[in-house]
Amino acid sequence: MTACTARQSPDPEVDDDIADIVLRLQSEGLRLGTVTEGRKGGAGPSDVGMLWVDDLALTLDTDPARVQQSPFELRVDDSGAAIYEDGRWVATARTQSRPRYYDLTTAHGVPYWQIALLHLDSLASTVLQTCAYWGNEDQCTFCGIGLSLEAGRTIAKKTPAMLAEVAVAARDLDGAVDATLTTGSTRAQDRGALYVAQCGRAVKEASGLPVEIQFEPPVDLDVIDQVHAMGAADTVGIHVETFDPEVLARVAPAKARTGIPHYFAAWERAVARFGPGQVTTYVILGMGEDPEVTVDGCRRAIDIGVYPFVVPLRPVAGSLMGDWPPPAPADVERVARRLAPFLEARGIGAGTAKAGCSRCSACSPMAAVERRVQLGTKPVAAARA
Repeated sequence: MTACTARQSPDPEVDDDIADIVLRLQSEGLRLGTVTEGRKGGAGPSDVGMLWVDDLALTLDTDPARVQQSPFELRVDDSGAAIYEDGRWVATARTQSRPRYYDLTTAHGVPYWQIALLHLDSLASTVLQTCAYWGNEDQCTFCGIGLSLEAGRTIAKKTPAMLAEVAVAARDLDGAVDATLTTGSTRAQDRGALYVAQCGRAVKEASGLPVEIQFEPPVDLDVIDQVHAMGAADTVGIHVETFDPEVLARVAPAKARTGIPHYFAAWERAVARFGPGQVTTYVILGMGEDPEVTVDGCRRAIDIGVYPFVVPLRPVAGSLMGDWPPPAPADVERVARRLAPFLEARGIGAGTAKAGCSRCSACSPMAAVERRVQLGTKPVAAARA
């Protein structure tokens, strides 16, 4: 896989501010002076461009209609790619070209790219592109799982054999280093966990890649034991989305009925099986949540060994929150920075997981903020004052 290479920093001190750049890029987006690989719709990351900034993987809003006022621009010249802010060089960059395996099809004529996409170096697929909550009063307002299916960019159900075939190709042709498999929720008692686990097992057996599988907490938590016994995954994601119960009831009614206490029970069971740092949960910022409730919920999750994958809201065009603005970078960092000491004390962090979203970290500023806190550099609020 070819890519635009990174150019060297003319100012080593710029590296101290990479967390600032990451946070603001994720809020303000990036104007493109060259073509980058990206994706539209889906369960996530949605409507994004994908690239490395400095040595950090990032997914960013690159839609021209939304980022035309961004001060950030990606430029490519003879010396490589770089991020510029208001015409000033601020960071090295490296883009992802179209993966080679995208040109392949299954024996039944299904293009590989409709089965699984490459998010920088991580293979990702929504194995069931339908959800019991989509299109009714239970629909999660931030979600776009049905959009790519409606647009014909994917298929409704990926089989374990399909995913195994694509995983081998992505590993061999494009250097995929892990696989992340998620699913729309079902009405079954396991909420779809056992099917995504079957898919994860097939990918692991065929490719040898580390795998994260993601599912809603099953009604019967013994399902988590079954998933572990299948050898289906190295890491699991069980995503609460927000710790603020009022916000959860508004943005994800079905998850609110499951109840935050049931998420904690599921995490405890999962940590007991998969280990500290191998259980993650998405925590979306920018939906009107109380920061204190958010930090307290994340701290409690960290205490039991769960990594809170904090992400700024990235509104998906066509979703019920498509018109919401992303949160301010300083607001995101205030939460992320407060979590860093708890993570350090618990011995987990962005680099702990063997596979999945937190291993990649492209959609979150957590890896950059954790590094900034470890280096003792100034926060965004101070940097921009």
